[in-house]
Amino acid sequence: MDISLVNIVIHYPPNSVTLSQSLEEPPMHFTDLVKQRYSVRKYDSRPIEPEKLSAILEAGRLAPTGVNYQPQRILVVQGENMEKMKGCSPCIYGAPVVMVVCYDKNESWKSRSGRDIGDVDGAIVMTQMMYQAEELGIGSLIVGIYKEPLLRERFAIPENLSIVALLVLGYATEDCEPHPDFHASRKPVEETVFFGSFENLPQVNTEREAH
Repeated sequence: MDISLVNIVIHYPPNSVTLSQSLEEPPMHFTDLVKQRYSVRKYDSRPIEPEKLSAILEAGRLAPTGVNYQPQRILVVQGENMEKMKGCSPCIYGAPVVMVVCYDKNESWKSRSGRDIGDVDGAIVMTQMMYQAEELGIGSLIVGIYKEPLLRERFAIPENLSIVALLVLGYATEDCEPHPDFHASRKPVEETVFFGSFENLPQVNTEREAH
């Protein structure tokens, strides 16, 4: 089926690509992989091979979650069902696969103060899948702009599932390049990391231009 709601606690076929078998060349260091990966906004029409898709999903299955409750639920949309994605988000950019990353509010861990950690679980799952895709040469984009009521209606997403984000996946076009302003722009570590106390945390301008 082209649409599958996957609780990432599944067994894959024996011929599925594993994380270590997926590349002929030795894998690069993780820091190099992180530096190389960028948000892809131009995809060609090539589908993602089933064995590579399985490897990406396996990376998500292995992700740590709060108290190991594993509340993640991943809706894989591809093939002819991508038609249903039209109008749900302006940020698909011709990709052949979209994963709707959700978590089950009835199964996610809650702290004693009542905080639901499911969104954190979903973000970790999504990040691991994103970097596994990069290692396999597949581009990705995490999307937070979508019409939730339309997604729920078209893909029968129940109310107990909270949508974290969309993970857009596919092969980048030959002329696709990292965003010139955003990709390499990172604050120095001194602005984001503090030791012992936030006592001297500087005040910053919180107003941001919409993108």
